Amino acid sequence: MATSRGGGVWTYLESRKNLTGSACGLAGVVLTLTGVAGPYWPVVVVGLYGAGALVAPPERPAPPEFPDPSAQLSAQLEEVRGDFGRLRGYLADVGLPPAAGERLADLTGLLGALLEPGWVAEVLAADPDGVHAVSRAVRQDVPEAVDAYVRARWWTRLTPGQEPPERHLERQLTLLHEEAERLAAQLRETEARRQESHTRYLEDRSG
Repeated sequence: MATSRGGGVWTYLESRKNLTGSACGLAGVVLTLTGVAGPYWPVVVVGLYGAGALVAPPERPAPPEFPDPSAQLSAQLEEVRGDFGRLRGYLADVGLPPAAGERLADLTGLLGALLEPGWVAEVLAADPDGVHAVSRAVRQDVPEAVDAYVRARWWTRLTPGQEPPERHLERQLTLLHEEAERLAAQLRETEARRQESHTRYLEDRSG
């Protein structure tokens, strides 16, 4: 209890209110020494101290620090980049028909371009929905599509005459590529708006 009270006293002594009030009170002492305050100097000193303490800005506790959302997205994108490398290693071991293999190459090429370290990835990292879309494609959609094809291909060999599983794979890869293209177009639009905004700024500045 004594420690708590002592800490409270020291906290007040170091506070802005006390420091400002003390400065004003010191001004009252100066007025007293110069004879301005006269016989009422105690009232003047106390009054100036109180006035200074009242006008001093209140103590403001420091707000809690939270992780920067953009830094979190950049870190998440770095993890996705590592997972994309592992995905490529997996895909290299899977034999696909030429048409499906070509569509897969187009898709992974686009995803790789979006994940390439540099300013493009920085633009992507500023878009939470975009990071989620790329993460979902790398970690879920592409491996699920390829694995489902591999499984269905084995069963088709046992029961010939069924619909070729590569048709579904080709359609899935086409849809995923279209989704990635839409994301790239959105990011391009973001950069275009940034460029247009800078043009308007320069025009306004030029009068």
